[in-house]
Amino acid sequence: MKHHILCVDDEVDNVDALERLFRKKYTVHKATSGKQALKILEENKISLIVTDQRMPGMTGVELLAESMESTPEAIRILLTGYTDIDSVIAAVNSGQIYRYVTKPWDPVDLANAVDKALERYELSAELKDKNARLETALRELRSLDEAKSNFMILINHELKTPLTVILSFMGLLQETNLNDEQKKYLDRISQSADRLQAMISDSLELVSAETGTMPVKITGINLKKLMSELNQTYQAQLDKKGMTLDLAFEASDVRADAKALRSVLTRLLDNAVKFGHEKTSIEFSTRVTDEGHVHVSMSNEGKSLKADTIAKILKPFSLDENIMHHTKGSGLGLSVVQALLHRLGSQLEVQSPKGRFEASFVLTSDR
Repeated sequence: MKHHILCVDDEVDNVDALERLFRKKYTVHKATSGKQALKILEENKISLIVTDQRMPGMTGVELLAESMESTPEAIRILLTGYTDIDSVIAAVNSGQIYRYVTKPWDPVDLANAVDKALERYELSAELKDKNARLETALRELRSLDEAKSNFMILINHELKTPLTVILSFMGLLQETNLNDEQKKYLDRISQSADRLQAMISDSLELVSAETGTMPVKITGINLKKLMSELNQTYQAQLDKKGMTLDLAFEASDVRADAKALRSVLTRLLDNAVKFGHEKTSIEFSTRVTDEGHVHVSMSNEGKSLKADTIAKILKPFSLDENIMHHTKGSGLGLSVVQALLHRLGSQLEVQSPKGRFEASFVLTSDR
């Protein structure tokens, strides 16, 4: 872009000299009075104004001050003598000028000053453009958050209601006399309906946590009691795979939201049971960190995962067919865990050394 600059001086020879100095690099506009300069500013996009201070009718400082209304983004340079130094200082302090140059000016010094000033103009323009883009991005993010909320409402009201009807009538059908083939079909329908219900519930919980609409009430929680309850809930599934849940507590009292923490531990245990090797143990442990917090860990023997695979399973709605398990859940389990932990001020850490899978996070101690 070839910048347009405005040179103002009541002496025609001076503006002609300024034009000769800058015309090779810039488009130069000339004015011999403040009034003429203001008219040029209204009709052209001026990047920089160079004006003399002592002019009849309107001084350079007055011109630059008035130009702030029509061309606020333009850079301003004032040409002045030492006798005008007080007015120059006042103009500098009020932000009306970028620099002043004493007369008679040195052509090289003035040319360098103009080049530097226009570099600043370009940076300011670039910053303004980036800020505008950031504002647009922020509006889009807000719109996305609103879309997530609307999506949650849509799922909750438009999908859960007919699904509830389907599940209810399937329950009634199961109580009727059915032949073996009909029972098989109904069982397949029931399994798919259960998976759909799990997907809807997981999506609702994920969106609720990510948009901050999920209420959080921090209270004291005893992990020994909570894990004992979960152990009993999953005992049948553990027995079916010949697995055991081993508990080791260095600390058991933490502060968290009870519902969110139960969901986190349930999902981690559910993953460990589903994907852990048969006849192995799932290890749940806690330890006190150097900062006095409680480090919670759940690990199991299973298939090792690469770092990029772990990143994908922590990302909601991953479409990687190599890691999706269409018969074992919604694929949102760890994504929901991560979102819930963020609401609790924590973060899920996943490691997969050879032959093991470990998920851990840190909570505030209640001691």
